[in-house]
Amino acid sequence: MNKKVLVIYYSQSGQLEEILNNIVQPLKDSGNLVEQVRIQPATAYPFPWNGEQFFSVMPDCVLDQTTQLIPFELKEKKYDLILLGYQAWFLSPSIPVNSLLETKTFKDVLKGTPVITVTGARNMWISAFERIKKKLLLNEAKLVGNIAMFDKHPNFVSFITIFQWMFKARKERYLGIFPKPGVSQEDIDNATTFGDLIVPYLTNGNWEELQKELIQKKAIEVKYRLMYIENTASKLFLIWANFIVKQKKRTFWLVLFKYYLLLALFIAAPIILTVDAIFIKPFSKKKIQKRIHYYLGVN
Repeated sequence: MNKKVLVIYYSQSGQLEEILNNIVQPLKDSGNLVEQVRIQPATAYPFPWNGEQFFSVMPDCVLDQTTQLIPFELKEKKYDLILLGYQAWFLSPSIPVNSLLETKTFKDVLKGTPVITVTGARNMWISAFERIKKKLLLNEAKLVGNIAMFDKHPNFVSFITIFQWMFKARKERYLGIFPKPGVSQEDIDNATTFGDLIVPYLTNGNWEELQKELIQKKAIEVKYRLMYIENTASKLFLIWANFIVKQKKRTFWLVLFKYYLLLALFIAAPIILTVDAIFIKPFSKKKIQKRIHYYLGVN
């Protein structure tokens, strides 16, 4: 019997859409009914961004604010599987995806339904995933898998190249020296592998071992240095966001936040990581492994 699959997502640049298309192709080839919905905000977010527009969304994004979406309809009242594609903005779920998770149309189909979350990120996805996981739990969805694809180049390199893409919409080698930004085309093309893994689980309806197989196929990886930075940065972003929303003149403080971000990445982070590598990490191996194991899972 053909299964009904909903693929619903927000993709600003089109990268996440390409990833999802490749993941679901094996599901389509197996005869399943796949419905794809790309949500759109009523007031579109620009691509490419300019600097002011990009940083202006930080407080609302971090504080889980929503925006109005263009109304959409779903063909079915119940699905056998939902693939939820999301982006991380400022270590938080993007505002359009936040809004989707508060939409009655979507919430109605979540209850009791297996969900696989999919992201295409620069490199930090943990905080956003944890927040989405909580919202899925509140809506009684069954999170059965998580796929996190990201730029695997060093953090400072991907930070530079992502701005070339976001502000100029050019997915090309910056200055002819840096690698292309975003998830590599090879990884995007190989995303069909994850679809192949999903097919038998969708057929038999037993999802217990899916995440384990996804981990084995490198559908998700947790890098300790990035995990450490993100856990610290997400708390600091929340402090900044709560402070900025109370200010009458946000622009000045958003500019200040931008320069704080640059200093934190290129100066503070290397120092903090060095101190951690010498004084903390060697004595916390069991704790670290436990944390990594948790982030790799879906429970």
